[in-house]
Amino acid sequence: MVKWLLNSWRLKQQMKFTHLIEINMPDNPLVARLTRQQLWRGLVLRAERPTLFQLGLDSCDITARAQDSLRRTLHFGKLIVHDSVHFKPHEQVHYEVPQQAEIPASDLRMSIEEPEPGVLFVRFEYDDHRDADESAEESFYNDFRREAYKAADIDTVRMIRQLAQEGQLDAPLQ
Repeated sequence: MVKWLLNSWRLKQQMKFTHLIEINMPDNPLVARLTRQQLWRGLVLRAERPTLFQLGLDSCDITARAQDSLRRTLHFGKLIVHDSVHFKPHEQVHYEVPQQAEIPASDLRMSIEEPEPGVLFVRFEYDDHRDADESAEESFYNDFRREAYKAADIDTVRMIRQLAQEGQLDAPLQ
């Protein structure tokens, strides 16, 4: 997993990708509804305790904290990644990975969308800040990366649902 992550970051091609995950499905009574508060708390928890959400992540040290942001050091085996996370309360969590060693700069934004009261979505937006056109080979690898990101985001929502079901997202975050 760590080798794949490092190789994924080493790729030199463009990678912009956006997708939505529906949170509350009014037409499906089998899917438990989340409140906007629970969803927000889950997204914040993903930033503060990422080992619950990310496979292959050994540990995370929060190195600085402000009211609307934090800085982290992520340990994937021997690979160490420094990033920062910015919060727009109840709206968006923005992850910024600055260029470091063999890792190019990249961003991930997770935005809560509510087109109608109680109808919740999370929009995931990935950007590696490259504007070069993809070759056929790069496009092939980026398709795999997109599918991996999508699977990880689905797992994030699954974990948020599980934590909500266990009552862990009902109290204010500390």
